[in-house]
Amino acid sequence: MNPNLHKMKEIALTYLDRSGGLQKFVEDCKLYNDSKQSYAVFRFLISVNPSDIAELDASFGNYILHEPMKATKIFQTVCFTAVKTLTLIQQLQTEAQMNIVLKLTHLPSLPCYTLSLCKFPFDYMSQRFYMSEGIVIAATALTKYTQGARFVCSEETCPFSEGFQYIRVHTPGATESATVRNDFVCSLCSSPLQEDIKYRVLGDKQIAEIIDIKALSAFQGFSNSKKHFRFQSFTIFLRDPSGITEKFKYLLGLTSNSCWRFTAVLADSFASQVLPPGIYNNLKLALLLSLVQTNDREAAKAEYLDLLVATNDSLMLERLMNYSVCLVARGIKHIPSGEVFPTVSKDKHGTGIASIQAGSALLAKGGICFIGELSLYKKDKLEQLQSVLESRTATVFIPGKKYGEDIDQQISFPIQTSFWSFIDVDSCSRKHLLKDDAPIGQIDLNLASANLIDAFGLLIHCTEPSVCHLALPIINFIFKKAVDPEEASHVFSQQFKTQDYEEFLAFAKNLHVELGSEAEKLIHGYYLASRRVRHSIHGSDLSTAALKVLISLSEAHTKLSLRTKVLEEDALIAILLYESSLTLKHGASVFCVPPNAVFPFELNSENSLVQRDVYLMQCHQHLMQFVSTYGPAGHILSSED
Repeated sequence: MNPNLHKMKEIALTYLDRSGGLQKFVEDCKLYNDSKQSYAVFRFLISVNPSDIAELDASFGNYILHEPMKATKIFQTVCFTAVKTLTLIQQLQTEAQMNIVLKLTHLPSLPCYTLSLCKFPFDYMSQRFYMSEGIVIAATALTKYTQGARFVCSEETCPFSEGFQYIRVHTPGATESATVRNDFVCSLCSSPLQEDIKYRVLGDKQIAEIIDIKALSAFQGFSNSKKHFRFQSFTIFLRDPSGITEKFKYLLGLTSNSCWRFTAVLADSFASQVLPPGIYNNLKLALLLSLVQTNDREAAKAEYLDLLVATNDSLMLERLMNYSVCLVARGIKHIPSGEVFPTVSKDKHGTGIASIQAGSALLAKGGICFIGELSLYKKDKLEQLQSVLESRTATVFIPGKKYGEDIDQQISFPIQTSFWSFIDVDSCSRKHLLKDDAPIGQIDLNLASANLIDAFGLLIHCTEPSVCHLALPIINFIFKKAVDPEEASHVFSQQFKTQDYEEFLAFAKNLHVELGSEAEKLIHGYYLASRRVRHSIHGSDLSTAALKVLISLSEAHTKLSLRTKVLEEDALIAILLYESSLTLKHGASVFCVPPNAVFPFELNSENSLVQRDVYLMQCHQHLMQFVSTYGPAGHILSSED
């Protein structure tokens, strides 16, 4: 063997071990090995940091940057050896079955790594990594292409009529016919090869046409410049647009027989890096729903899902929310010494004019603004928060005389972010006593006004007996896993990493969902029925904002389930969460749900997921009965409205 080649393989293995890539590869192998589906091609994404590689060995780092096809072959050999040595995938037979894709974290910030069509000469023969920026002027719809395929010899007596000797895998720059066509022949007996269609692996492909940024000058009309330029677009092929990881795909397939199980396991295992699985599931689901409703696209419809949490363990809660807010690009943790909303002050450069400071809310545009505990804010700040939550607008007043102007000014800023906050229930109970005639289910939150609490879309009450109790779900899971590995196979908390959730949310929040007619009917029916009942019992009406929150929750659960149509099952989860929130704010009503309505059981086995499905179906029947009795079609209180 070439000594340099052997050395590069050792370096590749060392890098995978040190960077955590080897552990991720082992986990990805488990998904293939646990699956009952047969595979001919096993695809793995290997994340590579060129700087880290270069520190280990400069020659190998240069090899990856300039000979990526050959470098991929080295990683393929290393990964195949690891699979065989550790017996990670039972089905794998040949090295050709491994489709390794190197995913570079970045390229060196040097001119030679930037592809510019405005400069000559072009290096047409080079097959290395380049970085290019441009403006997309045309793009095709997503189409399928063949990632890999299996061929066998058509001659039955040939040894290669079985097995996985002939594996075709797409390589960068190749056309579809290079991977799949009907004129391949056997290298042993020269007989035609036939494709085994059931082993074909498909991926997504999109073609985009791009122009250089400088080409915009060609669209600006007349120019005094004496120079004349000719601009030409170039075509790029995008393969495998970003999506969810294989772990989530596997979980989605494992829970496909229920509309509720995927999000249940998702919430149960969420934030396992800072909190034991199975704790605060209602809150974790609400956090995921709020996160998935964020959208940083300018043209996107604004969706908000504000959360107020009542807790008796503010330390644990703040730790969870600090972790969660970092999962989206515009997640802002407000600093107590700063301002949440825009403020006016004199320009610090001595001009004397007014300077408007953005504040945390504007910085979190299209994301989440976590403002911490409400009790830390004074009355005027809480009133301002309530006004912003209701109007989604923050206004600043600029007195003219103070800042050298003739007239006063008033400027309004749209606040396009969701707010998270919490209240320490123990602090409330120490300062206030709940009235004896308080409605059943209502909790004491006298530190905040009722109108401010109502302004938050969702109120969640988190109560756990003690910190010692938090370890019980993990202990139970470990014991059950040791006794019966299959029983606890649905739990993926030890496999999901923070990056997995970041990629998942980035994909899910951009899904375009439509409100199904049945779900819409159920939401409106519940809204009208609850409005009538609560008006007659507590004298409190539901505002139209309640309807928006219900629809937003339903759409968020649909996105979290990776669907594009809101179903009745999504609406049910939204209604249960919202009814629980109403109970905490105003007390119970005719449609009475317990605080743990969405997660009535500890999710530690397949059987518990089945029990939860049965329970939710019963809740659905009770909801339908409630709507039919008190809703638009009911005769009770039919004279109202």
